[in-house]
Amino acid sequence: MRKLFFILSISLICLTSIDAQDYTKVVAKDSLKIYNGQESVYNVKNYDDNFVAKKPTNVILMIGDGMGTTQIYAGMTANKGNLFLNNFLHSGFVQTYSSEDYVTDSAAGATSMACGIKTYNAAIGVDINKKPVKTILEKSVEKNLGTGLVSTSAITHATPASFIAHQPHRNMYEEIAADFLKTNIDVFIGGGYDHFTKRKDGRNLAIELEKKGYKVLKDINQIKNFKSGKLAGLTAPEHNERVTIRKDMLQTSTQTALNLLSQNKKGFFLMVEGSQIDWGGHANDLTYIVEEMLDFDKAIGVVLEFASKNKNTLVIVTSDHETGGLTLNKGNISEGSMKAEFTTGGHTGVMVPIFAFGPGAENFTGIIDNTDIPKKIEKLLNL
Repeated sequence: MRKLFFILSISLICLTSIDAQDYTKVVAKDSLKIYNGQESVYNVKNYDDNFVAKKPTNVILMIGDGMGTTQIYAGMTANKGNLFLNNFLHSGFVQTYSSEDYVTDSAAGATSMACGIKTYNAAIGVDINKKPVKTILEKSVEKNLGTGLVSTSAITHATPASFIAHQPHRNMYEEIAADFLKTNIDVFIGGGYDHFTKRKDGRNLAIELEKKGYKVLKDINQIKNFKSGKLAGLTAPEHNERVTIRKDMLQTSTQTALNLLSQNKKGFFLMVEGSQIDWGGHANDLTYIVEEMLDFDKAIGVVLEFASKNKNTLVIVTSDHETGGLTLNKGNISEGSMKAEFTTGGHTGVMVPIFAFGPGAENFTGIIDNTDIPKKIEKLLNL
């Protein structure tokens, strides 16, 4: 009997060991993603978060679409330990669920950050009954503040659209484009030219924008050199290319928006989106995520440079949701390399980080809901 028990015990141990080894082999073979590092890193400047003002005149909300803590750390690892995000001393976490689902999409998530409400997935600036809800950008226009939107996707895509449009579904790109004519936004830069010009209703919204006083430009170099007035920068027929092709477009667009909006002495509200961190997550492409994360961080650097000189600007960096269920299993910061796995090709329900820099930054700490973000901004800007 003892001999039989001993044999069974040994067999069980061996089976357990084999299972563990097989599982490890499967993971290594089928789902492990490798990033071997980039040729060079960029320098990160340090900024002093020390401001006399209690409330900001300007607010810049930066949204890294699909950006969770792991995407941030992947970027930090690739840049060998430093990001412009390191400058943010105030931080917390944001709950992202929508009105109908534990896992939000970009439309519902952005609508929550634009309107201060929970709504259903795919909703653009409307509540659960599909009724329009005034956005923080529209409230800023009513107070005669400068307003702007910048994105690496089409400007009619879910995240930027949620700050200016009111439509029952995110895929109604032509209807969303028409909503841009219903506000007095000062500057918007992103793709989506065809949604304004090649339309089923025959309207040419580019011409209508020009009649309304906008300069409509498609070339990023012309956009870069635009000095004053209202600007509609439509940089691609639909979405912009990934950063390896579009290069420093996000930083250039962000700087242009800041140059224009800072001419308004009453202040401004600007939303800047790094859209394609999300797309890298959907593709389970670690390199894509890292490249877009670093591009977004460089845009953060542009904003911090402005805020540090202006002294009256609050910068908020957050995300609408995490994408891909990214996990970093191994890495080397000195080499900028890492190994990772993904749990999904979609979004996840985990909380996402929020960072704040400048007057009022202390309001964006701890665990908050995404609907709290516009409410806090409105209070700070007296909207």
